[in-house]
Amino acid sequence: MTDRPVHLTASGPPETMLDNEPAGALAGLAAAMELTGSARRDAVSAVVAANPRFLDGWARLGQLARDDMEAYSAFRVGYHRGLDRLRANGWRGSGYVRWSHPENRGFLRALHGLSTTAGRIGEADEEDRCAFFLKQCDPTWPPADLD
Repeated sequence: MTDRPVHLTASGPPETMLDNEPAGALAGLAAAMELTGSARRDAVSAVVAANPRFLDGWARLGQLARDDMEAYSAFRVGYHRGLDRLRANGWRGSGYVRWSHPENRGFLRALHGLSTTAGRIGEADEEDRCAFFLKQCDPTWPPADLD
């Protein structure tokens, strides 16, 4: 259970915001992303190894993967870790998880990466399921600032 409230609104389903990522993980990721080439990927991997629940770390590791299967694996871990974190923050399987809340971006970035990578490896049903889930989480998907 969590002590974070589930927000009910007159305009639709409840909205869930994830808890903040550890400051050290965020700083480590920011420093790693300043690097180039394989040094960047290796540094992001080290941040994730030290912080295995860090959703944006998994998503960025997927973006920096050496091939589609490595990307798919990292995005899938980020997605499943994200589901665990969402549930711990009051999400009950439905409701909004919006990009406008920076705390949610690692999960949504991993879900988006899983969708696109599933499409690249020929797993069309997974691609479609993830794309639909993104729109359920945030009806305004995709955001203009998706990177």
